Amino acid sequence: MGVRYSWLDAPASAVADTAKTLLGWRLSANGVAVRLTEVEAYSGLGADPASHAHRGPTNRNQVMFGPAGFLYVYQIYGMHLCANVVCGSPGEAAAVLLRAGAVVDGLETARQRRPAARTAHDLAAGPAKLMQVLALDRSANGTSVVDGTGPATLTPPPDGEKVGDIVAGPRVGVTAAHDVPWRFWIAGDPAVSSYRRHTRRRR
Repeated sequence: MGVRYSWLDAPASAVADTAKTLLGWRLSANGVAVRLTEVEAYSGLGADPASHAHRGPTNRNQVMFGPAGFLYVYQIYGMHLCANVVCGSPGEAAAVLLRAGAVVDGLETARQRRPAARTAHDLAAGPAKLMQVLALDRSANGTSVVDGTGPATLTPPPDGEKVGDIVAGPRVGVTAAHDVPWRFWIAGDPAVSSYRRHTRRRR
């Protein structure tokens, strides 16, 4: 494909740096393309209790343990799907959750897939919304985003395009290590999800 994916060779411990690198990249699938505006890093080295891979490989999270460049897709709340790009060395789990994006191609198709979206900025402003506009489902789990064999393709920003300032903050929707500042987004971009701070449930 002629694209240099430098993060494919990065060690799993560099997952936060990889996450920031992916901001501004394009994810294309099924007639729609989004520019990634928000991501979240997850390590699997036994030091990140928020990660699905924290306790080791299972049937569910096996994809996270490499090789890099594949999608790890899982379901939350029994209904929503989320996609992560695996970015660790084989055997060392690490992945970047694709939290939000701005639709840059296939706008009308995206609107048909998410008719409830109030604005174009809201079409993919959340991990489940992003999956919906790209029409990706569980079958995308374990497929490549770098060699053209999977339903989705990840490509770097066009030459000369500036990503903008990157902001870091706590992760969303996790019950452990939620204050780790491994959520990254493009400052001021309207196609970023709404942040909801974690609150402990009272027993």
